[in-house]
Amino acid sequence: MSIQLKAGLWQHQSLKLAMTQQLTQAITLLQYSTQELKEFLEAKTMENPFLQLETRESSDKVHHSNYSVNRTQQDHHWIEHIAVQSNTLLDHLRLQLSHLRSTAKERKILNYLFYNLDENGYLKISVSEASSVLSCREKDIEEMIQLIQQLEPAGVGAENLQRCLMLQIERDPNAPALAKELILAHFIEFADKKWTRLAKKLQIEVKDIQMVADYIQTLNPKPGAAFNSEKPQYVTPDMYVQIQDHEIKVQLLDDELPKIIFHDHYYEELSQLEDQQVIQFLKEKQQDYEWLIKSLDQRKQTILKVGLLIVKKQKPYFLKGPTHLLPLTMREIADELGVHESTVSRSVRGKYMQTPYGTVELKTFFSNRIPSSEREENRSTQQVKNQLSIIIKQEDKLKPLSDQEICNRLQKEGFIVSRRTVAKYREQLGIPSSTKRKRYA
Repeated sequence: MSIQLKAGLWQHQSLKLAMTQQLTQAITLLQYSTQELKEFLEAKTMENPFLQLETRESSDKVHHSNYSVNRTQQDHHWIEHIAVQSNTLLDHLRLQLSHLRSTAKERKILNYLFYNLDENGYLKISVSEASSVLSCREKDIEEMIQLIQQLEPAGVGAENLQRCLMLQIERDPNAPALAKELILAHFIEFADKKWTRLAKKLQIEVKDIQMVADYIQTLNPKPGAAFNSEKPQYVTPDMYVQIQDHEIKVQLLDDELPKIIFHDHYYEELSQLEDQQVIQFLKEKQQDYEWLIKSLDQRKQTILKVGLLIVKKQKPYFLKGPTHLLPLTMREIADELGVHESTVSRSVRGKYMQTPYGTVELKTFFSNRIPSSEREENRSTQQVKNQLSIIIKQEDKLKPLSDQEICNRLQKEGFIVSRRTVAKYREQLGIPSSTKRKRYA
């Protein structure tokens, strides 16, 4: 059998979707958070000399949906505008040493050690490393470390958690007598809650170890964290939901977004020139502005539509509280709006909704379905997690429930989940196992 290959020309017709510049920009803007969009618009003004950004007046701040009401303008707290005085951990430590006389060598060592403290106040360099870098005796390094460890806050300058706790215990005259021995000589067993074995070894009662554990909880494992000068990151809500007389009202907020101005007079002046390159440049920049306005409007309308439908689908959440979150997928929203699922995904990415229960990320309203043994709608993952938290909160801490016992209780309440699923959800909620939750007194 032979195969013959011949060269030739054939016509083939195919249909392809051309990704235009306008479509690409609209997709990109949709997935931007408010802060990312602000940065994008600022960059646009650098590319287009005819664009200018202006802060919106209060009258332009809120765009309402058909179901929205006017929001009372919230007062700005004047105290928030006062400059925050910096008081870092290094400032605090240096102030305590300012009255002491020290040699140039000691100051050099102290400064080096200070700059090797992490944000929690732990010393992240060994004595031998510091000695090598500074070309001095290890004894000198150790003396300066001991000096730092005598400063406030207690525990600062420790090389690890064990030493940090010991420094605080040693300063506290009210510390339980057993605390020092447990942390110094039995730290791993104590931390792993192998208390029954530890009690037999020390010939004491488990409740005595429980008492020390309660005391340790009052100590600070991160003594330097309080001096972290980073400003908190505030979330800007994209939507505002208000409940009035059992009616849900939704608003789209764009307070933070600047108004885009196109300088027509500059454009008209340059349009008088007969230079074709200038004319082409002007057309491109004007078209760029028009595309930008259309893309922003499309972004606003899409986010609003998605937000309104989320509120409609999750009505029990808004009327009764977070424990009534229903199962909902992005596919359901996409199908009802007649858009692709990726559009919904982009619409909720980095977007937040201000609700009566706090500011919530939009993606929080999407949750997988959990089979129910009852004749009712399937429960959501979040509902299972909420119920799991309630069960553990109400358990007898002297006899904490195992994952299987929690599983059994959930199943009695209509949630069909496995023990493995319970363990997974418990870990996601940051709840330790039953052995770690157990109390002995």
